Amino acid sequence: MTAGTEETPRDWVPVEHRWFGLDRRTFPAGLTSLAIALVLIYGLPALSAAIPWHNQIKAGQVLELGDGATAVPPVGWQLEDGSLTGANATSLQVKLASGGATIELTGTSYDGTATAFLDQVDRSESDAPGVSGRRGTLTTAAGLVGVVESRTSTGGDGIDAAFKMATGAPETVEAAPALLVRVRTAPGQFEQYQDEVAALLRSITPGSGR
Repeated sequence: MTAGTEETPRDWVPVEHRWFGLDRRTFPAGLTSLAIALVLIYGLPALSAAIPWHNQIKAGQVLELGDGATAVPPVGWQLEDGSLTGANATSLQVKLASGGATIELTGTSYDGTATAFLDQVDRSESDAPGVSGRRGTLTTAAGLVGVVESRTSTGGDGIDAAFKMATGAPETVEAAPALLVRVRTAPGQFEQYQDEVAALLRSITPGSGR
C-alpha cells in the first residue's frame, strides 16, 4: 500500500452495487430463498386444499363389507382402501381417513361372541402401547350388537368396536363372521369425530343371508 492511500474495508460495497445501503449482488440468492420459504409456508397447504381427493366420499355412497354387508361412511372422508357397493369386493379391508383420523374395518372368520373376539384382539396386542378404557355395547340400526372399547396412548386416542355379522339365535350369531372397527385420532382429537364415527357404527348391516 502506497503512502497517502487508504485500505478499502473488507465489507465495502461499490456504489454501483448498492440499493438503499444493501448489496444488490445478494438479491438473487436472497429472493430465491424467500420464494422457497413462501412456497413451503403458504403455497403447499393452499395447493393441497385446492386439489380434491380422488376417492372422497360423497353423500349416498355405501361401503361394501362383503357377503352383502354394508356401512355408510362419513361424507368428505377419503376412501384409501376398500370398495363401495357396486364393486366386487375381494376382501373385507376398508380404510377411511380425514385429517389426522382414520377408520379401519377388517373382517375375519371367528366362532364365538363379539366380546370374546375383542378379548382376542386385546391379547394379540398385549405388547402394544396404550391404555384400554371402559367397554360398552352399541346396537346398530339393523340390530347388530357390538362391543366398543375406548383406547388412549401417547400417540393418539380412539376406539375398537367388535361385531358378529348376524342377528337371531345365539348359535347363528356366534358362527357368523366377525368385524373389527378401529378408529384412531391424534391426541385429544377424538371428540371432533365421534358423531361421524357413531353414525358409521350404527349404519353397519349384515348381509342378506345373515
